[in-house]
Amino acid sequence: MAGERAPVLVGVAQRSVRPGDAPAGDLPLEGASDPLALLEAVARGALEDAGLGARGVAALDAVGLVDVLGWQPRNGPRLLAERLGAPRRRELVTGVGGEGPLVLLDHVARAIARGELELALVAGVNVIRSFRLARAKGVHLDLPRGGEGAPDAVSHTKPGHSPREARYGLGLPVAMYPLFENALRARRGESVEAHLARLGALMAPFTRVAAQNPHAWFPVERSAEELVRVTADNRWVAFPYPKYLNAVIETDQAAAVLVASAGAARRLGVRADRCVGWWGGGAAAEDPWFATERPDFAACPALGRAARAALAEAGVEADAVDHLDLYSCFPVAVELACEALGVAEDDPRGLTLTGGLPYAGGPGNDYCLHAAAAAVERLRAKGGTALLTGNGWYLTKHSAAVLRAAPRETPLPAPAPEAAPRVEPVAFAEEAAGEARVETYTVVYDRTGAPAQGIVVGRQGDGRRFLAHLPEDRALLEAFAVREGVGRAGVVAHRDGRNRFEPR
Repeated sequence: MAGERAPVLVGVAQRSVRPGDAPAGDLPLEGASDPLALLEAVARGALEDAGLGARGVAALDAVGLVDVLGWQPRNGPRLLAERLGAPRRRELVTGVGGEGPLVLLDHVARAIARGELELALVAGVNVIRSFRLARAKGVHLDLPRGGEGAPDAVSHTKPGHSPREARYGLGLPVAMYPLFENALRARRGESVEAHLARLGALMAPFTRVAAQNPHAWFPVERSAEELVRVTADNRWVAFPYPKYLNAVIETDQAAAVLVASAGAARRLGVRADRCVGWWGGGAAAEDPWFATERPDFAACPALGRAARAALAEAGVEADAVDHLDLYSCFPVAVELACEALGVAEDDPRGLTLTGGLPYAGGPGNDYCLHAAAAAVERLRAKGGTALLTGNGWYLTKHSAAVLRAAPRETPLPAPAPEAAPRVEPVAFAEEAAGEARVETYTVVYDRTGAPAQGIVVGRQGDGRRFLAHLPEDRALLEAFAVREGVGRAGVVAHRDGRNRFEPR
């Protein structure tokens, strides 16, 4: 019975609609793709990949949808099921966060292992490029907002940043992730120059993989030097990340994965060589939740807990995994995953199966479905074991999964996550004053490449943390991108509703 209920991934599909390609659907704007039409395309693609087609549609027990940025119908999975002609059974959705696809796949896999489901479709889409095109043209896209009933939520979310963080300009990933990166550089004792060179060396192999990926948004191989050399095309976004080190957001992409029990796959006639086993999953969240309340910007313990849980379920160590895909919205996510797993940043196995978020795409919440699809294709072709990681918000929520070329022969165990130690939020000085030092920082740039705002996380003399802005002095802000700012002394004062840090 355990073998019959073993969860297997039997069909996958991806699609990227680039500028100049025929768009999905028939929206009243040239070049714009309809998210529901794109979802239908990859869903049918996954069914065909499994060799099922209409036979698979009729057998679907569940349809799951990863949260879609910019499109929030009442019941998106039901809309997709109706497009496919699938029976009304069970609908699932995730909350906001890049960890969501693996959490949803794990939820489905465990339901299959318990005998609650036999065949489920999981899909996700991102059409931010089309949405921004419509906004630029002043065109309203009349997308379907209905879908009868309410889907079951398998992951929940709350705001990723606090009101305090938003007040100081930390409401977007492009500003928050550099705080982690600069803290990590300081912890490792690297110079600014050596650090940038290492980031280029870390991410250049990702571009090589993207260049060979037919679904990559930017299938262009770039050298390490090119990735970190600031130019008109590769402007600073927020120090220490030029544009080529940031996840791409404006894409039209979708992915779908079809999951079955081994018994159902056999009864439906899916070939054994199409079936990839789901061997384990894990999830964990940082505590404290908000990034600036955590004690250490250069650590991410929940990531390690999620990965270890998945590996333990699969009965494998990280060094025995054949294929890796580490979530890569920004380089620091890759670096901290390597630390958590004990994997070298130049590991010969490679760290991505797709090319990663800055080059392959898959932004918003859906990247890990693209990674799962790529992992299935890799395992079918080469065999072995794959480890995938996911990350939501600001290194806040984490997921991991282990896949193997063959199904499990033993039951999928109940989740057994590590106990997380209770960590109290760091004490804050809302109106900071006096002598202080920089704990971490970033400089955010405008689209012309000029420094627009310096953001500091610091400690005042009594040890309390504060957020502050740097003076609006271009030379000073530019100097923070050349000379190490972590540890720099200065004076902090509260003026006009904000803390201001004056470095010495």
